[in-house]
Amino acid sequence: MEPAFSRDLYIIGNGVIAKALAVALTINGRKVTILRGSIDQQPVYSENIQVEIDDKILQADVTISTISNYEKLDGIILLTNKSFGNEGLADKLKLKTKQSPIVFLQNGLHIENSFIDRGFTQLYRCVLLATSQSITKNKVRFRPVASSPVGVIKGSAEVLHSIVDELNTDIFSFRAEADIQTVIWKKVISNCVFNSICPLLEIDNGVFQRNDAVLQIAKTVISECLDVAKESGIKLTMDDVLQNVLFISKMSDGQKISTYQDILNKRETEIETLNFAVAKAANRAHVPMTALLGELTKIKSELSRM
Repeated sequence: MEPAFSRDLYIIGNGVIAKALAVALTINGRKVTILRGSIDQQPVYSENIQVEIDDKILQADVTISTISNYEKLDGIILLTNKSFGNEGLADKLKLKTKQSPIVFLQNGLHIENSFIDRGFTQLYRCVLLATSQSITKNKVRFRPVASSPVGVIKGSAEVLHSIVDELNTDIFSFRAEADIQTVIWKKVISNCVFNSICPLLEIDNGVFQRNDAVLQIAKTVISECLDVAKESGIKLTMDDVLQNVLFISKMSDGQKISTYQDILNKRETEIETLNFAVAKAANRAHVPMTALLGELTKIKSELSRM
């Protein structure tokens, strides 16, 4: 049975991942619109976006609009905006769609809660295994690390596979994942490492494979976070996460993590849904290093915007 939604793709957010994804989908014949999540009542326009992958430049003309330009949204809705905006976004979308699947392509723990609280019934979570970095306003450098898994938060396996079929391309690949919560925790712990240590040291992602002292700090964060994950019923080992950190570090050597890019561009960061969210989830476990690095990153971010 065909899922009851159109194949149109709406990407909310206009950051580096949104741009790379929009180009990959457009080149592969999908109907894609980027929607500005925080801006209303803006005219529709077309933007030529370029994506640098290795030694190739890919480009496509992508339609840019705003959520306020639509009475209803019928299609697959992809959230690439910063997760701290999800509560306001859930309010905007609740009157425009309830049946269309929403896919979270965002970092963080429990980022779906605002949508669950408002009664959305088709919620899917993607763990991005790719990095992207701005070169100019309309050009980004994209580096895939591995195929990004997508799993069900609320919904069905049938719809999940339909979503993956629509999103998957040779440029930006996706796969269905049955145990998405374990993958989420693995990524969240890795992000707690990258998104606090790299901005504080003002260094690229490759530092963990190059410097043993920095790697030791990463191991402390991983150990603390694993205790919290265990309390939540997640079975991960130090080796599971450490090898993931080293793999990402190697594959994105020279790239700046998103939080570091946000600080450099004087934008708010997602650290609240990373280190802070893990600390909040720590019922009996204690996470002093993870919490401290999160606090310092938040302060650094606030200072950059003063």
